[in-house]
Amino acid sequence: MIQRYSFRQLAGFGAIACALGLAFALYLQQGRGFVPCAMCIAQRIALLSAGSVLLIAAVHGPRYGGRWFYAGGAILAALIGAGIAGRQVYLQSLPPDAAPACGPTPSYLWNMLPKGEAVQRILELVLKGDGDCAKVDAQWLGLALPAWTLIAFIFLIIYILIAVLRTQPQERLI
Repeated sequence: MIQRYSFRQLAGFGAIACALGLAFALYLQQGRGFVPCAMCIAQRIALLSAGSVLLIAAVHGPRYGGRWFYAGGAILAALIGAGIAGRQVYLQSLPPDAAPACGPTPSYLWNMLPKGEAVQRILELVLKGDGDCAKVDAQWLGLALPAWTLIAFIFLIIYILIAVLRTQPQERLI
């Protein structure tokens, strides 16, 4: 069934899926009052990056090696997001006394420190996490939101690989 669609169409479907994931995250934040931690924001950036690469691929409609170029970029962004989500799942699995202590927020670091040091500390916060990242805000079917995000990133990676491997490049009219 997937062979009926071109890589351009499948990249467009992937971009739409990423947009829906971001819309759901914004709904949880604005509609349900969940405050995202630094790792959650980094996962959103990774999803936005993967979706942007897929959108550009859908607009461009690459052939041959170009499909792999776009797929590689989207997969790289999704792998980064999966890594961050996996780290957050790990932090949430720790006993409360073993979780890292809560620290300052990224916005506080940005406003109070010199920019070079602020960027370094924010990256550390995103990659290592803190107590806010270890807190489980909500669960669905026994899994916390970062676990669902990790699953979504894994499915996105598999989808992109299938899209690039199972479609044939179409000839351009121009």
